[in-house]
Order: sequence, then C-alpha cells, then structure tokens
Amino acid sequence: MLKPIRSKKQHREYLGRAYELIQLNLKAKSAGSDELEMLTILIEKYEKETINIESPHPIDAIKFRLEQLGMKKSELKNIIGSRSRVSEILSGKRKLSLAMIRELNKQLEIPAEILIKEYELITAS
Repeated sequence: MLKPIRSKKQHREYLGRAYELIQLNLKAKSAGSDELEMLTILIEKYEKETINIESPHPIDAIKFRLEQLGMKKSELKNIIGSRSRVSEILSGKRKLSLAMIRELNKQLEIPAEILIKEYELITAS
C-alpha cells in the first residue's frame, strides 16, 4: 500500500520502484501503470515540498536549450536580432528585452518566468 513520503529513505525507495515500473513498458490502465502514476504523484509532491531547486540564470537557460535542440548560438539571430546583439546577450553585456523574451518563450519554449528573472550585467573593468 502506498503512503505519503516522509523521509529521504522512502523517497529513494519510491524512485527505485518507479524506475523498475518504467522499464516494463506497461499497458495503459493496468495495475502497474496505476501504481506508477501514484508513485509519480507522491514523488512530485515530496520533491516540491522538500527540494528547493533554484531556477537557472536566463542566459544559462538559453544556452542549455540551444544545446538540447542541437542549435548553434548563431541561429539565435533569427530569434533575437543581429549577430552582435546575440553576442551581447550571451556575454551578459546586454539584457533581454520584452520582445526577445516573448520570442525565446515562443520559439525555444523557455519558460517566461526564467527569462524575466533579474540579473546583473557584466561590465568591463
């Protein structure tokens, strides 16, 4: 019988069981798929309540998403402007504008709440 997760040990056990079930390629609406769904709900709830994951820096999020999509940094010019503008953004010398944030959110599917996060510009010293 599944119970709410109340310890790190129990969390590890539930993760292990969920992994085992995922490997079985379960049929929808089977007892195993129901168990996996319940484990997932309990794991997500526990992690949301106990693990504080800070959102990434907006520029790191853009670079990571480009890597995920197999895109080159130069391809950003089609989304946020000229090659020099891309360079200024990625080097931290210029902040993202609202229009850039909207396009990055729309075209690269980066959550807007990450892109609007406040950050400091890198200044030449």
